[in-house]
Amino acid sequence: MIRLAGLTKAVHQAGGPPRAILRDVSLTIPEGCLYGLIGPGASGKSVLLKMMAGLMKPDRGTVHIGDDAVTSASELALQEIRKRIGMLFQNNALFDHLTVFDNVAFPLRRLYAPPEAEVRARVAERLTCVSLPGFEDRMPASLSGGQKKRVGVARATATRAPIVLYDEPAAGLDPVTSQKIFDLLRSEQRATGATAVMVSSDLDRLLTVTDRVGMMYRGQLLFDGTTAEARSCSEPHVRQFVHGLTEGPL
Repeated sequence: MIRLAGLTKAVHQAGGPPRAILRDVSLTIPEGCLYGLIGPGASGKSVLLKMMAGLMKPDRGTVHIGDDAVTSASELALQEIRKRIGMLFQNNALFDHLTVFDNVAFPLRRLYAPPEAEVRARVAERLTCVSLPGFEDRMPASLSGGQKKRVGVARATATRAPIVLYDEPAAGLDPVTSQKIFDLLRSEQRATGATAVMVSSDLDRLLTVTDRVGMMYRGQLLFDGTTAEARSCSEPHVRQFVHGLTEGPL
């Protein structure tokens, strides 16, 4: 379970007042849920994801992963918490100088240092799962956008972490490839029972795989409910965003 309570964050701007990024955001994501975070650009979605992973701290409020307080954890304790979290970054964040094999193996080697035979077996299994068997020796520069996303998914799930965070998993992909990525993430989540959180602007495809949805708007959590409830919500901002209406309050 992921619990956010009263998260508030502002950034200071040169010559101007602080700009609020998050405004008193509280949210509970149940264990084993595939949760979608939606909302207009710059509404705080990716910031929330980074706070869940302990990569950014709020000015006020707390983040708990299970019973562990992420926001008040020491650096040593945070390293242990991060072992339970896999993350796909928006730009994939693959290491250009490493092969596909070494990219996927990176979190295994860094966090657990298992025997190399186990690393090879795990990497091969992950690449097969994302339909990239035999790509171990390829370099990131030789991959298409969709293939890079798949390698990112393989790396994010390599440690079989109980929590996986996906930041724009289908950004820049064509509709068919996007749907394949979302279907893959849903299949992976069902197979492992992990708690997964996705930030995505590809709303049509995101809503085909999520259990619950939260909508951020101007730093606030405007809506939290099931995917079906999001589709039928009458709140003007949520309704406009979910249904892609061109006229409304956004």
